[in-house]
Amino acid sequence: MTPTVDSVAVPPRGHRVRQTIEQLRERILGGEWPVGGRIPTEPQLVAALGVGRNTVREAVRALVHAGVLECRQGSGTYVVSTDELAPVVARRLTDDRMAEVIEVRRAFEVEAARLAALRRTPEDLAALDAALATREAAWRSGRVAEFVEADAALHTAVVAAAHNGMLAELYASVGTALRSTVAHAMGDALEPERYVDHGRLVAAIRDGDPARAAIEAGAFLEPPSGA
Repeated sequence: MTPTVDSVAVPPRGHRVRQTIEQLRERILGGEWPVGGRIPTEPQLVAALGVGRNTVREAVRALVHAGVLECRQGSGTYVVSTDELAPVVARRLTDDRMAEVIEVRRAFEVEAARLAALRRTPEDLAALDAALATREAAWRSGRVAEFVEADAALHTAVVAAAHNGMLAELYASVGTALRSTVAHAMGDALEPERYVDHGRLVAAIRDGDPARAAIEAGAFLEPPSGA
């Protein structure tokens, strides 16, 4: 979900601050200031946007509060997300809430699988096959971090095949939480008893069977050991 002016805390300075937040947001979403990159200094922003220092300062502070920007002492202000929901989810993610995270994953992924079975295109199926092959190769490598990323990529491909833009945006917002549940389930090593076959899920989507796809998507998302 992309950040909107209404979704961040805007100080009472008013219309100019809102306009400045929107201008900053547009440059971030447009890729002028990519995630991980540093935005211009305060004087540079004042000159570029044609507003006062206080207005720039308050707009930047609002986006910092939203989790889109991060101020680093002695270094500058950096873009850390294009999505204000992701940092909120990350802050709320703790071990004692892992069961809740898995329940949220289940809500998203079961419906995504059902829709994907109804809407998948040949391109979607090719992407799913490639993601599944990468996941299998990552498992055989024995490297936990590599497998976690490959598993997340496969689930993301399923969501993409659902062709629901809002669902895709919301799912992207819980990406960190998604990876955390997989890492939590895997532990420090990829043990055979923790392996979950996702081939049946991809097959159900390929066969255009929404009921079976939903069942397969939900079968491995049972707290506390879903992966």
